[in-house]
Amino acid sequence: MPREVRVIGGVWKRSKLPVADAPGLRPTPDRVRETLFNWLGQSLDGWRCLDAYAGSGALGFEAASRGAAEVTMIERDSRLARGLREVQARLKAEQVRVEAADALAWMARSAPGRFELVFIDPPFDADAFLPALKAAAPLVVDGGFVYLEADRAFGDADLAPLGLVLQRHGRAGAVHFHLLRRSYTAPQMPAEAV
Repeated sequence: MPREVRVIGGVWKRSKLPVADAPGLRPTPDRVRETLFNWLGQSLDGWRCLDAYAGSGALGFEAASRGAAEVTMIERDSRLARGLREVQARLKAEQVRVEAADALAWMARSAPGRFELVFIDPPFDADAFLPALKAAAPLVVDGGFVYLEADRAFGDADLAPLGLVLQRHGRAGAVHFHLLRRSYTAPQMPAEAV
């Protein structure tokens, strides 16, 4: 595992992010992040983002570097959360907030429709993919995005009940990465008078 990763775009391009030696920590590789932000567009100006399993912070700091107005990073491991706060201070990333909390519990008590983008990259051995998707889907605005890294591909049968649609899928080694979109809720038409 690398000891550091770099922000690949935006105002903090080439800034180093330390990667702690922690069980289950697997930072998103540069090539995968580059693909993801090509899919999303290079600018996230004004977006509100949630990095639910922050780890090294690679996804959240990348979003903030590209103009996100608000990035909330959730990390259960207090040592990793402390490291994220140190990077936040070094980068003077005022739009980033780090919380030491369990991602599923935090998402369960969060307000719906709060984010344009939620990153889900849990440790693979936790098998938290579906519970995390279920918790994240209501937090995303209609038409917003959920990014998922998993040890397998997720398809329509998994996603449709959650109101999510697969937009893009890629694979890098054993990692499947998905860009999902929250289905638009069709406005209810008033019943016509007869």
